[in-house]
Amino acid sequence: MSDDRPWPVKAYRNDDFLDSRDARPLRILSEYMEPEARFEELNISDTIVFFGSARLASRVEATAALEAARAHGGDVAAAERRLTMSRYYEDARELAGRLTEWSKNLTGRRRRFVVCTGGGPGVMEAANRGASEAMGMNIGLNITIPFEQSNNPFITRELAFEFHYFFMRKFWFVYLAKALVVFPGGFGTLDEFFEIMTLIQTRKLEKRMPIVLFGAQYWDDVVDFEAMVRHGTVDAEDLNLFFKTDSVEDALDHITEKLTETALADPGGRW
Repeated sequence: MSDDRPWPVKAYRNDDFLDSRDARPLRILSEYMEPEARFEELNISDTIVFFGSARLASRVEATAALEAARAHGGDVAAAERRLTMSRYYEDARELAGRLTEWSKNLTGRRRRFVVCTGGGPGVMEAANRGASEAMGMNIGLNITIPFEQSNNPFITRELAFEFHYFFMRKFWFVYLAKALVVFPGGFGTLDEFFEIMTLIQTRKLEKRMPIVLFGAQYWDDVVDFEAMVRHGTVDAEDLNLFFKTDSVEDALDHITEKLTETALADPGGRW
């Protein structure tokens, strides 16, 4: 006699349950444990994180867009602005490549100072691209949102992640980070930068992490840090927590020098 009764589904195979409110803690936990397992499998010890706008284009793409705007009556002013801003795409690409070359020459079994981005277009693509061109593994911590965010093609396949929860994505940005480079960006970039600054200022993040604000003119226009000091909302010493520059060479020297003094000098320390 056949038994046609449906058998119960195991809880961990029950998609309706896993997508429910009750299973939210499991979904959060899996966005911690699954990346951790992959990082350990691939011997990833720490990262250099690049933040910046998803809207910036490469010089080639921006030049083509300007030529098209001039030829077909498009928004020439916007295209010219995009071409001007494309310098940051190219600088991020170069800096990520040179940092990757530097890190690949370090001794040891584990992979040190791997370039990590949010995985999307713009500055994120540029940094992943530079690391890939230097034949280095690189990380993309993507997030599911309605626009602008799709995996760029330069992320190492085994290190491409897709997050649902912003706070878990931010956790992985910070947890492995040993250096941070912040290129011009919008609300998301500002949010990521200021959250890390808050963690450092309040001593919740104790590792001595070099932070580079790349694009001095942009940052001077967008955030008046000196005004915050004048109004007494931050201390003057807090402005020493980051290094502002327009130079790939200076950014490279600052990051490698600081990492040599801290993370490489004391690999067992809290770096």
